[in-house]
Amino acid sequence: MQNKPLLSTTKPQETAILVGLISQKQNAEKTKEYLDELAFLAETSGVKTKKVFVQRLNFADQKTFVGKGKLEEIQAWITINPVDTIIFDDELSPSQVRNLEKAFENIKVLDRSLLILNIFSQRAQSDQAKRQVELAQYKYLLPRLTRMWSHLSKQKGGIGMRGPGEKELETDKRIVQDRIALLKEKLEKIDKQSATRRKERNQLVRVALVGYTNVGKSTLMQKLAKTEVFAENKLFATIDSTVRKMVLGNIPFLITDTVGFIRKLPTTLIESFKSTLDEIRDADILLHVVDISHDSFEEQIDVVNATLADINAKDKPTVIIFNKLDQYKPLSVEGLDRHLATEEDLRINLERLKTGYLQKNAENVVFISATQNENIAELRDVIFKLVREKHFTIYPNWDAAKNVFYEWQDESEVN
Repeated sequence: MQNKPLLSTTKPQETAILVGLISQKQNAEKTKEYLDELAFLAETSGVKTKKVFVQRLNFADQKTFVGKGKLEEIQAWITINPVDTIIFDDELSPSQVRNLEKAFENIKVLDRSLLILNIFSQRAQSDQAKRQVELAQYKYLLPRLTRMWSHLSKQKGGIGMRGPGEKELETDKRIVQDRIALLKEKLEKIDKQSATRRKERNQLVRVALVGYTNVGKSTLMQKLAKTEVFAENKLFATIDSTVRKMVLGNIPFLITDTVGFIRKLPTTLIESFKSTLDEIRDADILLHVVDISHDSFEEQIDVVNATLADINAKDKPTVIIFNKLDQYKPLSVEGLDRHLATEEDLRINLERLKTGYLQKNAENVVFISATQNENIAELRDVIFKLVREKHFTIYPNWDAAKNVFYEWQDESEVN
């Protein structure tokens, strides 16, 4: 008797097209870079990008984001090449979403903000992070209720559908507002507990790793603290802040790995993750990790600095750590092709970078490769110098205060 083939239970990978604009604020080069990042976000969320559409407009169309001609072009392409989702690189207004969903019936319409929210919902591990993400989702959905309930009730789940759940699709604005109020209340209680823990930690110097997403913060945390911290080559690999205890030269301190920043980060996420960002606000020293191999690392630095300014955490002693040095390919001194750059070109480029950022008030600049252990010893020396200086302002007579450190719990903590 011949055995029947088993039916596959593997769910087909979701597919999407991406849509972006070349505008007065964003040239063609930047648009391509942002769309590449959007594709990486989609991949992180488990979605395969099949096609990218770009239109040149001074401003996004108020009704459909893209113009009529481009809209028809996308519709024609989808007729031949079916996809599950259309993702726009900018946040869409409720009216734009309604109009686009009429134009693309039975296809989910997402923007960058909702995509990021979905990734955060996938990555959240702690109770606090899960509630923070859910709160951000509801805040995002509240002004979009009119279209969301009618649209999502027809969907079968997938990207952008995590969080509130199908049972909430039939609720009204009042119920959603009540849920937001309840989440805020629960988060306030968690925030008080977190504040108490942070207050207890004030006895030790606190160092926070900050930076753009996927620059290698978690990998560096592993190297510095010699402990296992989840690290993955995906955007927002970790969103829960992780605290570890370190000792350098007999000086104890705490080091925290924090959530990475990104361009066009949804405002609701910044608001909802207030307590997590408090780990950065309350830090004594910031280690700003930068992916020097990225073509737009300087813009990423600006994005991080702007976010730090938004949360009142910019004016702190800061070490700029240029990571992934092993992957860095500088231009030659004459500005020629990167492949023509020599070791001397590399040295000159790095020296210029260091001088430039020291002039921008960075406390120190260090070039490393966390994966290759390059210059990690130098970085430890720099961190020790800053930690020691801060430590002895807290404990002028350290020998008499050592018991404070040893009384602190000898265990790792994840917020």
